[in-house]
Amino acid sequence: MAAIHKISEDFFEDSYALIALHSSLEDFALVYALNIGLKSKLRRSKYDLDISKSISFPIFEWKDIVHDANWTLITNYSIKEENLVREGLFGNEPSYRTHYLVPERKDVDYFLKIEMDEVGTCEAIVKGILKIPKVITAYTVDNKKLKSRNNLIF
Repeated sequence: MAAIHKISEDFFEDSYALIALHSSLEDFALVYALNIGLKSKLRRSKYDLDISKSISFPIFEWKDIVHDANWTLITNYSIKEENLVREGLFGNEPSYRTHYLVPERKDVDYFLKIEMDEVGTCEAIVKGILKIPKVITAYTVDNKKLKSRNNLIF
């Protein structure tokens, strides 16, 4: 008889902080502002986070060697053009569909995921983000309460 191995939730701990950002800036402009304001070095990843063939989210990463942390900025929404065959006045117009990385937080524009040993030190980072013009608000999110937290594993 074969042995069954189970991994309990106690074995795997989420050791990352999640900061929600609300901003009207494009992703590259927000990364530029974060790099200047927080003295970070976020760069566009070679690969996007692909949920399916038509849904992908751009990722910006930085490995902070000094503080032993990995920073990842990801957009919460992806807008894709769909060509639907329709009759009528607007039959040739394309339609757009929005997909969310974390659907229960549709109001959030970006998520900043910081993987580090001491998760409680994010208040200074949030204060620094709030000083950036064009950032409406930023706050920490309890990732254990998110239903779709598995989408944040990348």
